[in-house]
Amino acid sequence: MLLVAAFASQGGRGRLRGPMSDRLRFRPHPGRRGRDQSRQQFPGAARKSGFGRAFRNNPGGGGASEATNGPRYRAWGEAYGISASTGAQLDFVGDRRQIWGGLAGLGATVAPGVNLGVSVDQSRSAIDVPLALQSATLDLTQLGFNASVDKGPWTWAVALIHGFGKINSHRETGLGIASAGYNAQIDGALTELSYYLDIDQSRIVPKAALEYVRAKTDSFQEVGGLDPLTASATSVERSRILLGVEVGRYWIFDRKVFDLSAYGRFVDNVEQNFSSITVSLGPQSIIVQGIGESRYGADAGASASLSLSNIARLYVNYDGKFRAAMQSHQGTLGVELKW
Repeated sequence: MLLVAAFASQGGRGRLRGPMSDRLRFRPHPGRRGRDQSRQQFPGAARKSGFGRAFRNNPGGGGASEATNGPRYRAWGEAYGISASTGAQLDFVGDRRQIWGGLAGLGATVAPGVNLGVSVDQSRSAIDVPLALQSATLDLTQLGFNASVDKGPWTWAVALIHGFGKINSHRETGLGIASAGYNAQIDGALTELSYYLDIDQSRIVPKAALEYVRAKTDSFQEVGGLDPLTASATSVERSRILLGVEVGRYWIFDRKVFDLSAYGRFVDNVEQNFSSITVSLGPQSIIVQGIGESRYGADAGASASLSLSNIARLYVNYDGKFRAAMQSHQGTLGVELKW
């Protein structure tokens, strides 16, 4: 009962994520280089001054959206882990989540400054609700599409995801385990506008974004244990505004580029709509209201990137989400290849 509410209210992961469904996230730009270096070492859409856009990551993952010169295609892969905890709210007693997964993507520059990409994210979540004597696993597959358009210092980007998964829940009843299996689905869209300001080897990138997510879970019937329950299907919709800034700096050495960046953003969940859940035990039923994030919150993160050649790049990222009753911490390791 509590687990179905937790999935729907938190977008399946406690972030919209990993990487693809809070992966509806946009990664910080890994940096720009001088015009000559960017075309020789790491071909990309270099600007008249400062760093080219060669290291910009895709909206759905780590692949850089670069390139009027040099490699036209790119592929990237990521492995990630997330630790999240949610405090008690209304009828929900709180939970802890450990999430592990991987992501792979392909992208292409189809015209100068225009980039398209697709990606697949597979993850497993282990969810524990100790105060309710419940636990569950969520196996989630997410398919993503992203696109970006660069025009001078401006960039407009969009990301879309569709995810589907299977939840297996277990509840201790005192006389055995009551278990259930049911399906979940998540759909989301994110659009972002950013402005790139070069300052020598540093950069400042203000960003504004709009995000929409809809998640739902099917009804289910427990089996086994004492007094197995049934629960109705449930869904949640969320719209939010994200306003923030990224700062970064790069260093060039031995025909390699090392880049560090950090970002922070304000989050306003302008609308959250939750359906109620009807939980039944024989002829008796209760109605449980879905839960959500606090209206306001903050995200923060950092990224380090090392370009080894004009075709290979390694990167590591941290993403944190901070809400009134929820915190999430994510680490990502990735590699990108271009040709």
